[in-house]
Amino acid sequence: MEKMKILQPKITRSFEQTAQFIFVPTNEYKYNQIVTLLDEITDIVRDNEVHLLANLMDVLGVLVETYEDQYVSEPESDPVSVLKHFMSEYNLKHDDLPELGSHDIVSDILNGDRELDVRQIRALSKRFNVSVSVFI
Repeated sequence: MEKMKILQPKITRSFEQTAQFIFVPTNEYKYNQIVTLLDEITDIVRDNEVHLLANLMDVLGVLVETYEDQYVSEPESDPVSVLKHFMSEYNLKHDDLPELGSHDIVSDILNGDRELDVRQIRALSKRFNVSVSVFI
């Protein structure tokens, strides 16, 4: 408890500087600010789970997800259509989706010959920063 008394002023000063960037979004404008920051930090952190900004990326992801759960309705769609949409949006090819498996597996999924499994759904959810329900 004594350690917190020592750290509290430092934490307060640090947060006063970052509070203009990290906040609970309450409208679309603030939501877009958080999403933009999350995108920038995601580009920096990438897959490095021990990066100094990885925890911040997680916190921002929670803020975005919470806002979306409250205010953004997800359209009803099938998982393959959603995947094709993301592939189009990000200009991805079959080989750009190693989290799904080989080129042939991606083809089978896109052709409807194979369903996404739980591991693939989680990986896509993380990659595109959306709820797993998007791919179910």
